[in-house]
Amino acid sequence: MINIKNTLSVLKIDKINNGSSVGSTSFGGGSKIDSFSPVDGTLIGSVTTTTKEEYHKIIMSASSAFEFWRTIPAPKRGDIVRQYGEKLREYKQPLGELVSYEMGKSLQEGLGEVQEMIDICDFAVGLSRQLHGLTMHSERPGHRMYEQYHPLGIVGIISAFNFPVAVWNWNTALAWVCGDVCIWKPSEKAPLCAVACQNIWNVVAKENNLPDGISCLVNGNYVVGEMITSDERIPLVSATGSTRMGRVVGAEVAKRFGKSLLELGGNNAIIISPNADLNITIVGALFGAVGTCGQRCTSTRRLIIHESIYDDVKNKLASAYKQIKIGNPLNEKNHMGPLIDKDAVNMYLSAIKKAVKEGGKIVVKGGVLEGVGYESGCYVKPVIIEAENHFEIVQEETFAPILYLIKYSTLDEAIGLQNGVKQGLSSAIMTKDLREAEMFLSASGSDCGIANVNIGTSGAEIGGAFGGEKETGGGRESGSDAWKIYMRRQTNTINYTSDLPLAQGIKFDL
Repeated sequence: MINIKNTLSVLKIDKINNGSSVGSTSFGGGSKIDSFSPVDGTLIGSVTTTTKEEYHKIIMSASSAFEFWRTIPAPKRGDIVRQYGEKLREYKQPLGELVSYEMGKSLQEGLGEVQEMIDICDFAVGLSRQLHGLTMHSERPGHRMYEQYHPLGIVGIISAFNFPVAVWNWNTALAWVCGDVCIWKPSEKAPLCAVACQNIWNVVAKENNLPDGISCLVNGNYVVGEMITSDERIPLVSATGSTRMGRVVGAEVAKRFGKSLLELGGNNAIIISPNADLNITIVGALFGAVGTCGQRCTSTRRLIIHESIYDDVKNKLASAYKQIKIGNPLNEKNHMGPLIDKDAVNMYLSAIKKAVKEGGKIVVKGGVLEGVGYESGCYVKPVIIEAENHFEIVQEETFAPILYLIKYSTLDEAIGLQNGVKQGLSSAIMTKDLREAEMFLSASGSDCGIANVNIGTSGAEIGGAFGGEKETGGGRESGSDAWKIYMRRQTNTINYTSDLPLAQGIKFDL
């Protein structure tokens, strides 16, 4: 079994266990935030919240660093990101262990999250030589037009507990090569992962004689988040979390004409066609529903199953659920770990109760696990419920391993059900029929930012832009051209003649 004390020591946060605290960068005068592991209920350590005075010092440090960082050629900034990726390779095992222990996801998923960080660093290194603009022909003789992109400045990042390191790095790796500096407010439910990431960055910064402020860490609850969202010195705020949180952040940032990148709720469905390969369908649905204990924004919440195969899919899935091993996520034999905390457990129990009250029928029964190995009180059983898409609880996103089964008769009906929620993040169809697949991917098909064929709703690759529509927020992170949001666009016109032709033929006799 993994020795978590050794893990903390390798990541240079072992002193936290002895009662001292880690502040935001070198500060820490606020109240204490304790981090308890949902794995066994143990107090891992504590950090202190960032005070208003400390926050302003950090902003000044970041502003100063930006003046330096934006002058470094982008490929050289890319090399710094490459070095950070190499450090992540070196620390992949202990950082993955900490992610698993502090957040509760399986060790395989914790290591996979760190691998995503490594992958986005690799992507960003290549991107650092491709921050391209366009050239275009001018309607005026002797003129040249082009557009280019410049760094924005300070990027504020507010991340959620379920991906305590990867989503931050999706933002920072791109922001850094674009010439921005970053201030990160991690979830108060997983602050030690953020401390570890900052410690790893500090090594790279020291080796390259970089100034403080390129990467900053501020700890705290919504109060610290409000400092970021209302701060006119931060031109872009990237926030990941609930739709409720996104409404507040989006409105506050828009009020000061800032830019926001919102990654919010998901209510993701898989349409299972009568032409589906059920072997891969069951695997995709199973992992999508129970991976990370149902606490991914891309977790599968709904299965929309054709009536002709409904019973067959239901029975196969119920049988597959019997094979799920629940327990300590650091034990690689287990498929599912705990929910993040007891508040999440209460939400899970409440959702099941609501579903039954609205007319749902339990297929696979849930409940809270007790006894040896489950002392934290955060371990629950995954649940399958037959339901209707219009149920109020089905329309909501519940961060828990609850899967709703819904029948359909025609593909148009299935797509309507898939789209018939307020969220629009991820979606999938399981079919061997090319026409069904293309219909699902067409303008008349899925209204989500991610639409897959013959894979599940979770497991997005970093090469594509990640994000969704409607109440998911409309933001895009990671690959493709998502880098553009971290920069400001500028159109340039150069006159290389001795004449100055004016618009509409206007002339001055001088």
